[in-house]
Amino acid sequence: MTADPPASILDAPVVDQLDDTGSRATSQDPTGPERRHGLAERLAAGLGWFSLALGVPQLVAPGRVNRLVGVEDTPRNRAIMRGVGLRELGGGAGVLTKPRPGAFLAARVAGDAVDLALLGAAARSGRGDPGRARTAALAVAGVTLLDAVAARANSRTADPTTPRGAVRARSRITVNRSPDEAYGYWRDMRNLPRFMTHLEEVEVIGGGLSRWVAAAPVGRTVAWRAELVEDEPGRRLSWRSLDGSEVPNRGSVDFTPAPGGRGTEVTVDLVFEPPAGAVGAAVARLFGEDPAQQVKDDLRRFKQVLEAGGVVRSDGTPEGTRTGRLLRQRPARPTGATGEAT
Repeated sequence: MTADPPASILDAPVVDQLDDTGSRATSQDPTGPERRHGLAERLAAGLGWFSLALGVPQLVAPGRVNRLVGVEDTPRNRAIMRGVGLRELGGGAGVLTKPRPGAFLAARVAGDAVDLALLGAAARSGRGDPGRARTAALAVAGVTLLDAVAARANSRTADPTTPRGAVRARSRITVNRSPDEAYGYWRDMRNLPRFMTHLEEVEVIGGGLSRWVAAAPVGRTVAWRAELVEDEPGRRLSWRSLDGSEVPNRGSVDFTPAPGGRGTEVTVDLVFEPPAGAVGAAVARLFGEDPAQQVKDDLRRFKQVLEAGGVVRSDGTPEGTRTGRLLRQRPARPTGATGEAT
């Protein structure tokens, strides 16, 4: 194909690389945004573990911690220190377990401000050890700076919405089929709506062109035409929308033999501009339609189709695997049940 890509997010030159999970990543500078994202994640993880390590002694030995930081050891101050310890444990757990820890890191900054106020009051009171309290306040100020840097970096890099409103979603899954089988099913793009629930129809026009119709938030639909850019049988497919599309986008899927002959690793990388740009992406997530989660769910359904011959459906998930709906289900209560589970 020699047609020029649309003048949008697709203009940028693309350099392929692998991210920390082995998924294919694309970037204008493989040592730029991707590297910064990795550094931000590592800083957040370090601060999360620091919170846990600090919170445990604050909770179980508040008197010792009070004396260590120069605070007068009274029953009231022990209760305050235990509360600070609980906050540290909760914040650390949130930072380490949430895929987007920016909010928890921002909460740590607010907590640091409270700690600085408490230490400042202790230093001015003349009770306890004012010198130790001032030293502890300096240490907390340093941690506050790190928390602020990490909160800003992770709020920016964890959200797949870019400043121009483009959304990137990547995921990978291992399918117990050969690369040729997985490629062959995906290559017939009329099959895509069978496992991509947001797609209503893909019409193959011919000559590498196709027309896509997808569901959008609040009951809308959007349509666009796409062209195949790469077609390597058994290895890789990539496509991009044509100029003037309602949803400018590009995507690729790679089929790689899994280690140990366990089938095929299928890696999907999508970039698109949702209707209304970044605002549209945020609204979609409010309705439980996070693009990153959509791609993961689509790949799980793709695996089911190839391995089991169809998507596994139930009362709770009539469209097949959809994590958002699974999380809202109640145990032992089928859809429509009004009484308590028995």
